[in-house]
Amino acid sequence: MENTNRNIFSIHGITGMLIATLLLITILVGLTWWGIVSQQSVANKPYTIENPEQIQMISKDNASFKTIKE
Repeated sequence: MENTNRNIFSIHGITGMLIATLLLITILVGLTWWGIVSQQSVANKPYTIENPEQIQMISKDNASFKTIKE
């Protein structure tokens, strides 16, 4: 059997490779931008720790000692 149904510009050829590459680059750029924006928003809202002497090593109440400045 001879494979005469070859098409280099099909979805499985060069076009498919370019689509996959562009999709991966788009995802990479989107996640990088999202990470930078989230870091900038967190950097603008620092938090302070109240009563650091009362913080225990393992306790569910440790979250109440943190205050986020808005």
